[in-house]
Amino acid sequence: MEPLYIVDFTKPFNLFVDASGYATSAVLTQTDDSGKELPVAFSSTKLNATQSSWSTIEREAYAALLALKKYRSWIFGTDVCVYSDHNQLLYLTESVPKSAKLVRWALALQEFSVTFKYRAGRANVAADRLSRLKSNYNESTTI
Repeated sequence: MEPLYIVDFTKPFNLFVDASGYATSAVLTQTDDSGKELPVAFSSTKLNATQSSWSTIEREAYAALLALKKYRSWIFGTDVCVYSDHNQLLYLTESVPKSAKLVRWALALQEFSVTFKYRAGRANVAADRLSRLKSNYNESTTI
């Protein structure tokens, strides 16, 4: 895994998120002048029993919103691309969601300048691995 790099507030941010059946994860990156993604922060949070039973789109949307709120002080007022391996997340802010929970979260996302993009799980490696480290999670773990 790459070392963390110093945040450059003159550059846009990319946020790679993932959710498994038991955890969410996020990797905040910036692109250097040569086009290489540089990680500036990692986070991961265990889901409780209720959250684990949510649908896939709800867990993925929760992962995105949780990460955006966590890094709000860095990304507020800037453009952020949020990458997820769940294609339906692309439509969260473009159409009316089917559940009240997703409607609330879509409204909460309006605070940020966010563009959702799809990235296959095999290309979203860091976030995917962090959300699947089941043996490292206990009741109070936040990485």
